[in-house]
Amino acid sequence: MGGTGTEMSFWEHLDALRTALLKTIAVTLVFGIIAFCFKEMLFNIVLAPKDSGFITYRLLDHIGKLFGSTGGLPGFKVELINTGLAQQFITHMKTAVCAGVICASPYAVYQIFRFVSPALYENERHYAVRVAGSGYLLFMLGVAICYFIIFPLTFRFLGTYQVSPDVENLISLQSYISTLLMMCLVMGIVFEIPVLAWMFAKLGFLTADFMKKYRRHAIVVILVIAAIITPTSDIFTLLIVSLPIWLLYEASIGIVKRAGKKTGKMPDSF
Repeated sequence: MGGTGTEMSFWEHLDALRTALLKTIAVTLVFGIIAFCFKEMLFNIVLAPKDSGFITYRLLDHIGKLFGSTGGLPGFKVELINTGLAQQFITHMKTAVCAGVICASPYAVYQIFRFVSPALYENERHYAVRVAGSGYLLFMLGVAICYFIIFPLTFRFLGTYQVSPDVENLISLQSYISTLLMMCLVMGIVFEIPVLAWMFAKLGFLTADFMKKYRRHAIVVILVIAAIITPTSDIFTLLIVSLPIWLLYEASIGIVKRAGKKTGKMPDSF
């Protein structure tokens, strides 16, 4: 059933799905191999937040000077170390694969849409494009905000924090990469909240009044979720992660309110 007027058997659907997956994996591997070959460029990007010259720190320093701070942000230096014989090579491969997944993600979204679109009517297809496109853009926005804001501030704080001058901070490369990738993934998923809220509102499961009524409960849940997904238990990281989630919740209230006013038709935009 669908908007194309043709029907496919189960095995034809399975073959189409297999073809889409193989194409996506092939494109991901190509991008991953390219990223692996350009090692210096790849790790210049990945390791940039550990240096005091990173754009976020320079911007904060400039803002501080505008508000009268004469010294600006103090410089910092955190050394990364390798603790395993094969860890640097494994980290190189893992990071290249992640870069390949990110670069190939638009093609993956396209393949998913191409697979499901034959089963959709024209108005449903237009609706699916809006949802998939908005979801993808929000996911990438979450990754970007994590890379440029949340992770650098977290790393600067935790990487330079000392209980005593006698205790040096030596962060392992594996710990750095794992924390960066995990936080970027989590923030990308978290930024899907507006899309999910909009979909639930269109299905009649969620209203703006309900979200306003349980706002305080939501804040507690947000703090709990942030405590679970953060790699450390310090209050600084907790607040840094909780703030964008709370802002997304507040934005979702407006989205749900707008979606609730539109009945009987698919919305043109969020």
